[in-house]
Amino acid sequence: MNYFEEVKREIFKYKNLGEEISQNGALLIGRAPHVAEFAWLHRINPVLTDDDIRKIEAELKTKIPNDYKFFLQHYSNGLGIFVSKFYLYGLRKELGRSIEASRQPYSLVIPNIDERPENAKPSYFFIGGYSWDGSKLYIESDTNFVHYCARWDATSLHQWKSFEEMLLSEIKRLVNLFDANGIIINNNLHTTPVEIK
Repeated sequence: MNYFEEVKREIFKYKNLGEEISQNGALLIGRAPHVAEFAWLHRINPVLTDDDIRKIEAELKTKIPNDYKFFLQHYSNGLGIFVSKFYLYGLRKELGRSIEASRQPYSLVIPNIDERPENAKPSYFFIGGYSWDGSKLYIESDTNFVHYCARWDATSLHQWKSFEEMLLSEIKRLVNLFDANGIIINNNLHTTPVEIK
């Protein structure tokens, strides 16, 4: 079993709360009426094409690390878990305030250009983050390690040896913080890998 099948197994624990394909092709899992009328716990987006990847890399003026490129092209264009408590960036194809536009991934341009920490090295490629405090995840292209850091400081606070290890361990960790209806068990408990004080 590949790592994304294991990730999906965790996500699909909430399938009994509903499942739907959105107009833009995103797989939505687990209705979340406790958040908003049309909210869903998890979102897996349609994969990207080679042309999509070229478009992102041209805009970013850098190559996407191979592990993350493979994820974008074979598994999901970004990801949203527990109403984006944890998210992975991708290519945002639609702008606007409609429900469908809101189901797009956050753009890779935001963390890699617009909100890139000043002390981030050129080898750092930002891939995701956490809504708890805006903290980020990045792949260090020299090692392929994934690092967790604060929103505006790229100093590594936690690391994983690979993208696969990070994604699987983070999904499993987060599932343990929520009940069977996708409601966080303790509102005062941070949902990040490490609490930043």
